[in-house]
Amino acid sequence: MQVKFNAIVAATAMLLAGSAYAQDLVVKIGHVGPTSGPIAHLGKDNENGARMAIDELNAKGVTIGGKKAKFELLAEDDGADPKQGTAAAQKLVDSKVNGVVGHLNSGTTIPASKIYMEAGIPQISPSSTNPKYTRQGYKTAFRVVADDVHLGGTLGRYAVNTLKAKSIAVIDDRTAYGQGLADEFVKGVKGAGGNVVGREFTNDKATDFTAILTAIKAKKPDVIFYGGMDAVGGPMLRQMKQLGLGGVKFMGGDGLCTNEVPKLAQDGLSDDQVVCAEAGGVEGAYKQKMVDFGAAYEKKFGTNVKLYAPYVYDAVNVMVQAMVKAGSADPAKYLPELAKIDYDGVTGHIVFDNKGDLKNGALTLYTFKGGQRSQIAVVR
Repeated sequence: MQVKFNAIVAATAMLLAGSAYAQDLVVKIGHVGPTSGPIAHLGKDNENGARMAIDELNAKGVTIGGKKAKFELLAEDDGADPKQGTAAAQKLVDSKVNGVVGHLNSGTTIPASKIYMEAGIPQISPSSTNPKYTRQGYKTAFRVVADDVHLGGTLGRYAVNTLKAKSIAVIDDRTAYGQGLADEFVKGVKGAGGNVVGREFTNDKATDFTAILTAIKAKKPDVIFYGGMDAVGGPMLRQMKQLGLGGVKFMGGDGLCTNEVPKLAQDGLSDDQVVCAEAGGVEGAYKQKMVDFGAAYEKKFGTNVKLYAPYVYDAVNVMVQAMVKAGSADPAKYLPELAKIDYDGVTGHIVFDNKGDLKNGALTLYTFKGGQRSQIAVVR
């Protein structure tokens, strides 16, 4: 009997040890965004999207290669600054993360992508739209939104063909995102037979635009396009009104498409004045998914989605699905699965092309009415 009892004890001990071992898989996912500085509200929104995905994955009890995974989020602040961004990237590499979701800005994403590539760590940007990011030939670089070629070109054609603009002025903030978007907008305008009457520059921390707006006013534009983020675009709208440009259409990309714009513009924003495009867009059944996501997000964080949180959420889940398919969280082993992923997310159907870009990426055109963002159309 003693022998039998000992055998049972030994078997039980092995079972318990096996159970403990099955849970002994820690998966570190890095997230980088600007949680300080002028667009900290967007960086925090992104980080919240990552945290929401991580918390849900842990609650589900995901198994990778027969082991129960425990996901950890390593969140870093890059301040939307390229130098700070590369330092954050190196810190995540040194922490031996299994993958990275980020960065928010093209200006930080592009230099950081080289660091991740050299370490062999997959990176999915949820919001960087500069084409250069995925055109460097890095097999580790992916994004879940359309790029500026699509976004800027669509806005340029819309200005000419739909708004019937005869004279268009362009301003950008000289960042990788702002300048890249403005360049593609200009190409779209010229391709549609439109006329760019002037191009001016500012920076992403500027607060006074009197000189450039005065120069533009003399050219009597129908449309002013701004390549940059809401922290500058909102105050620019306010100064446009002060200088008698309040009736001019104001266009921009996703950085100008946030719910913060009415607050930042104050009385400088009139109904239907702004036309902006967000990289991404939902149609059909995905609309309800986004509504449900927004409700869950508000319940969890006590605030509304600002912009990119759903894309971050999808990016984390895409990365983890690739790990599950590969049966491993080892970057070298799950990277091939990530490249051929086929995933239905909150934001739409996610499949990557051979550059790591989202196939058939959608754009959503918006305006503002009564201080609220209002959808115009989803285009592809």
